[in-house]
Amino acid sequence: MLFRRLSAREMRRLMQRMGVSIEELPNAVKVEIHLSDGKKLVIENPHVSILSMEGQSIYQVVGNAREESVEEGAEELEIPEEDVQLVAEQAGVTLEEARKALKFTKGDLAQAILLLKQKSRS
Repeated sequence: MLFRRLSAREMRRLMQRMGVSIEELPNAVKVEIHLSDGKKLVIENPHVSILSMEGQSIYQVVGNAREESVEEGAEELEIPEEDVQLVAEQAGVTLEEARKALKFTKGDLAQAILLLKQKSRS
């Protein structure tokens, strides 16, 4: 059986019938992919397409990547001491436990309090 070449219009129609949609992401400025070995790939001004099918999304990124090292502690979150005290008081835990919870939740007070209260119930 020979397959004939489909035009772009026919291909779009066929994909629509199969429930597949492709969308361009026109505002993408930078894509970073963090690797487990402490490095990251950085793609500046990428062309990003999103292919959606059956509730799943596939992101296609096209561009020139460069590799960078991720500096340990470079993105260390500064937690105000009054936030630590508030979380410790509300959750009934030590200041150190409150500080760890705030770092884990990236400074989200409410989420840190809920996390600590759930731990104390268990």
